Amino acid sequence: MFSNHRVLSLSQYFSVHPSHPQQRLLLRAAEIIAAGGLVVYPTDTTYALGCHIGDKQALDRIRLVRRLAKYHHFTLTCRDLSEISLYARVDDQSYRILKHLTPGPFTFLLPATREVPRRLVHPKRKTIGLRVPDHPVAQALLEALGEPMMSTSMRLPDADEAMADPQEIRRELEQSVDLILDGGHNGLIPTTVVDLTRDVPEVVRQGLGEFV
Repeated sequence: MFSNHRVLSLSQYFSVHPSHPQQRLLLRAAEIIAAGGLVVYPTDTTYALGCHIGDKQALDRIRLVRRLAKYHHFTLTCRDLSEISLYARVDDQSYRILKHLTPGPFTFLLPATREVPRRLVHPKRKTIGLRVPDHPVAQALLEALGEPMMSTSMRLPDADEAMADPQEIRRELEQSVDLILDGGHNGLIPTTVVDLTRDVPEVVRQGLGEFV
């Protein structure tokens, strides 16, 4: 585990190979995240903005960058299904759905367990969003970090869609984030959000994934 000291350097920019990311860059990225930094990284849908799961200051910075409302559903980006089951209560029906659709372009709303920091849990519904991205850079970053990241899509306030060009992200956010992982131009369509807390699963946001 990396030491939790504050990030001193700002706006680092790593060009990573989209399918075979360089391990040394990912290890450095994991150090920055563990030290409280904000990172922009590519996923199988859009670029995402992430931070360490237990860092309140980093979470507050994300709220400022995105201007997020109090009841915004945060997402834990996980490596695999077993990691999801540590942070969410998963019944048999949900397990079958998760097994079929992960990794992939979906975010699932599930009841949070005590492992999830309270500030990440939806204050009214006591739920958390979870996803397993199908992207080599995102997966390798999570592996280097050794735990999930708190994430949200990289969309600026009042914008209709996420930012897809890492150079544009750099111009807009070089004073607001600590690291940008440039994995090339990315998509504009976010994940499909599926609520698994109900008796019948419900798509609450249609995105890239087709829930059938």
